[in-house]
Amino acid sequence: MQLAFCLYKYFPFGGLQRDFLRIALACQARGHAIRVYTAKWDGDVPAGFEVVVVPVKAFTNVRRNIRFTDWLFRDLERRPAERVIGFNKMPGLDVYFAADACYEEKARTLRNSFYRLSGRYRHFAAYERAVFAPESRTEILMISQVQQPFFEKHYGTPKARFHLLPPGISPDRRAPANASEIRADFRREFGLGDNDLLLLQVGSGFKTKGLDRSLKALASLPESLKSRSRLIVVGQDDPAPFQRQANALGIAERVNILPGRNDIPRFLLGADLLIHPAYNENTGTVLLEALVAGLPVLTTAVCGYAHYIEEADGGRVVPEPFAQETLNATLAEMLTDTEARARWQANALAFAETADIYSNAERAADLILQERL
Repeated sequence: MQLAFCLYKYFPFGGLQRDFLRIALACQARGHAIRVYTAKWDGDVPAGFEVVVVPVKAFTNVRRNIRFTDWLFRDLERRPAERVIGFNKMPGLDVYFAADACYEEKARTLRNSFYRLSGRYRHFAAYERAVFAPESRTEILMISQVQQPFFEKHYGTPKARFHLLPPGISPDRRAPANASEIRADFRREFGLGDNDLLLLQVGSGFKTKGLDRSLKALASLPESLKSRSRLIVVGQDDPAPFQRQANALGIAERVNILPGRNDIPRFLLGADLLIHPAYNENTGTVLLEALVAGLPVLTTAVCGYAHYIEEADGGRVVPEPFAQETLNATLAEMLTDTEARARWQANALAFAETADIYSNAERAADLILQERL
C-alpha cells in the first residue's frame, strides 16, 4: 500500500518524531511505500522514503496548520494514499497516533474562560474534534491510558476506536555487556570523579519537562552534597532562561545544558540519576529508557509512564499535587542512599528483561495495516 504519514515538524531528537520514524520503518519493512508530509524536516531521510516538505509560510501556528492541511489534501487528491496517518491532530486522518494530551481538557482546566473565545482555541479544538468526535472514522493509537478518559468525556469517542499500544523503547537503550567501560569513558570525558554525582535530564521543551524544578532541587541540596553534584540537560530548546535561573540560584557552574544529540545511551550509562519532574507528560519515554539502562529515576506522577517506575521499583515518583519541597527532599534522599540506588539499578535491569516495552512500532504497524480500515 501507499501510506501517507503527516506531522508538522520532524527533527531527530523529539519523542513523537522518533515514534513516527520507528513506525514508518516498520511499515516499510513489510513492503509498503512511505510518503511523509511535513512543513520542516531536519536530519537524514531514510532510504526509500518520499519526504514532501509542504511549502507553507505564516505568521501564526494556526494559519500555518490550516495551510498545511489544505495543501496536504489537495496533493492527496492528485496522488491518493490507502492510509493517511497523522502524528498531529488534523482533519481527514485514517489513523491518529495520540502523542499529545487532550487539548480541550487543558483549555478548560488550565486556562480562564476568556481563552475559549480566541481564534487559537477555536482552531485547535476543531482539529481535535475532527479526530475524536463520535462521527469521525479515525482510529486512535494511544500510548498511555491517562488521556483516554478526557477524550471520552469531552467528545464521547467510542471506546472501540481506541487502541492502546505498548511502549516503544529502542533496544539500543538497554545496558550492553560493556556498560561499565562506557560509563568510565563517559565520566572521564566529562571530568566526573568517583565521588561525583551526575543528575541527567533529557527531553525537548524544557519548561514542560520541569527543568526549573530540577534547578531548584539541585540548589536546595545540602552543601556537602551539592558540591559533588552536577546536572547535565540534553534537549532542543532555548537554554537562556534556565541558564539565567541557574545563575540566580548560584549553581551555574554545576549545570550544563546541551542541544539534542544522538548518543543519549552513553549519558544514561554515565549518570547516577535521571530527574524528570514534568508539569505534564502523556508518556515520558525517557523514563523507560533510563530503566532499561539501569539508571534510577526520579519523576512526577503526572507522567503517563510513571507507573512503570513504581512497578519496577526503579526509583521514586513524586505524587500529585506537586510540591517543590517534596522533590527537593526526595532528591537529597536518593543521592545520599547509595544502597538504594544500587537496588533500584538491579530492579530496573531485571524489569528490562521481561517487560513488554519494546513492541510499540510493530503493534502500531499491525493496526495501521489492518484490513477493516
